Amino acid sequence: MLRRSGRLFPGLAPILAALVLAAADPGAAIAQSRFGPVIRVNDKAVTQYEINQRILLLRALGAPGDLAREARQKLIDERLQLQAAEELGIEATDEMLQAGIDEYAQRANTDAANFVAVMRQNGVSEESLNDFVRAGVLWREVARTRFAPRSQVSEDEVDRALALAGTAGGARVLVSEIIMPARNPEELAAAEARVAEISQLRGIDAFSNAARRYSASRSAEAGGRIDWLSLSDLPPQLRSEVLTLPPGGITEPLRIPNAVAIFQLRALQELPPKRPATVAVDYTLFSLPGATEAEAQAMASRVDTCDDLYGEAKGLPEERLLRETRAPADIPADIALELARLDDNEVSTALTRGDARLVLMLCGRTTETAESLDRGAVRRQLSNQRAAAYAEAYLAELRADAVIVDVR
Repeated sequence: MLRRSGRLFPGLAPILAALVLAAADPGAAIAQSRFGPVIRVNDKAVTQYEINQRILLLRALGAPGDLAREARQKLIDERLQLQAAEELGIEATDEMLQAGIDEYAQRANTDAANFVAVMRQNGVSEESLNDFVRAGVLWREVARTRFAPRSQVSEDEVDRALALAGTAGGARVLVSEIIMPARNPEELAAAEARVAEISQLRGIDAFSNAARRYSASRSAEAGGRIDWLSLSDLPPQLRSEVLTLPPGGITEPLRIPNAVAIFQLRALQELPPKRPATVAVDYTLFSLPGATEAEAQAMASRVDTCDDLYGEAKGLPEERLLRETRAPADIPADIALELARLDDNEVSTALTRGDARLVLMLCGRTTETAESLDRGAVRRQLSNQRAAAYAEAYLAELRADAVIVDVR
């Protein structure tokens, strides 16, 4: 979302799904020189000014979470991404930067000039905005350069994706999950190390034992096992991986707010035509700061439809109730996973953001017919998702190998 003069405009929050980790007050800036280094990433510095600017940018984009911590983590990642681009001799041209800004503006339903002006009104300098866009553009080129050959999609894979996603057929899956907390750099490092071990496991029982031991999700007691889910309702990045896994296969780790998740495919069952692919999901998020899950469930029991939540939100700050209609690919992974388990007007109270309990309600899904599916678009989506997974794993390697020092 894009914030202008205190009002929120939907449309930009999806690009931040991979950025969101937790929720807290982003105003806690460190009392030291604005331009003094506070973090060193290998031989590159991150300054307090850059952190302050990134907090303002995240706030202007409507990002929830611990913006101060998120700003630090994103800037660390960007130093590593820029280093990778330098090693490959990749540079961002003015045209590439402008195209990047145009893309962000389009997602915010505005033009580039207005987008830059709104950022400026919110205290974000044009230089800081350009640095943010440049890092994303360069990392995309790094992913293309390093992983394009490994991201090629066969015609058989496109055929299968079309068959499973459209009205020509469908599929449902049995998956198991392991979700490990990653609320700070120490937990993230521990989770990534544990994921590397779990990825080497063989067999469904071994994965289930690991889920009972390490997972923080509700399914841990059941060995991480989740009941049948429609393949079309899974987050796209998970769906594309599941399609290529054999039974017992384990996905690449998936970063979600506050956690790292990994999944195992137990079974995939192709079905006769049942329902077309989901192209948009309408849902609401009601934030209850300081509430327990029992209190959230009590509130949820008072509502029957998404429209009823507006009555619950009467008199509360506007940002406490968020209703969005998004393409599946634009929904944050943890929310998408919960929505996959819900029918219309059903509620989940499993998610949190910092100390706030979230009441998530599915309002409805919009579907399309198989005839409207574009073969080229499906191929590009599968290829991009595969490249993104490789890039995320590569970034995790760069983090593990980097020398990151807090010099405050």
